[in-house]
Amino acid sequence: MHVRDRWAPALALVANAFVWGVSWWPLRRLEAAGVHPLWATACVFAAATAVIALARPRALLQLAAAPALWVLVLASGATNAAFNWGVVIGDVVRVVLLFYLMPLWAVLLARLVLHEPVTRAAVVRIALALAGAAIVLTPPGGGLPLPASLGDALGVAGGFAFALNNVMLRREARRPAGARALAMFVGGTAVSAVLAAALTAQGRVAAPPPELAAWLPLAAAFGVAILASNLALQYGAARLPANVTSVIMLTELLFASLSAAWLGGSTFTPQLLAGGALILLAALLAGVAEH
Repeated sequence: MHVRDRWAPALALVANAFVWGVSWWPLRRLEAAGVHPLWATACVFAAATAVIALARPRALLQLAAAPALWVLVLASGATNAAFNWGVVIGDVVRVVLLFYLMPLWAVLLARLVLHEPVTRAAVVRIALALAGAAIVLTPPGGGLPLPASLGDALGVAGGFAFALNNVMLRREARRPAGARALAMFVGGTAVSAVLAAALTAQGRVAAPPPELAAWLPLAAAFGVAILASNLALQYGAARLPANVTSVIMLTELLFASLSAAWLGGSTFTPQLLAGGALILLAALLAGVAEH
């Protein structure tokens, strides 16, 4: 693929990263209105699923006839449930950083599922990204950057699921676009809805409040943004190698960091700037890499 042919899918991935980088803010506003992030995710993705099903009714049959796409259903669902829950209950920048340990999982999964070679360039980019994450996550007194809370654990789990999501998009790139998009949104609906319902039945999560005017407009606007961003992800990830996709998507960290610093979700420190610089360098190298 020539460099000029890579820019459109790369920019689509950056647009997706922007939406998810700032998604913590509407999710926290919805939680403040009484809507748990799992219920918010289920509602938003259910609406998007309905839109896609109405626009491309054949996608339902195509999805039902393609068992491989159900792996995408589970991967997408786990990605969205874990990430959305994590950025609401945890520190935004920390959760996103743990989510973007994902390049390691992507290379391993791409090798296993797609039989992609692990090139020296990919190793360098991944090393830069992981080094940046390690710098930011290392505790002030020293030690390993290990998950220290449920939010941290959700970040790691979401990153693994997102790596699998990207690899499956690449593997199933020849499937109809409508079927792939529907699989992602069915997953976002089903996994979050099942978890939310189970936790609600246990009394650990409240059901969405009946006063729709207090939260439905924000949820609807968020749903439109998510629909557009996931279609952009589908477009970009289907046209670039999985390890390139995983590193370009690290730009989400930049958007999350800036929005969190601006809106009060985090603060900049020299440690954050140093680690972020390495991550952004990795993303830049991914944008110009030859494959």
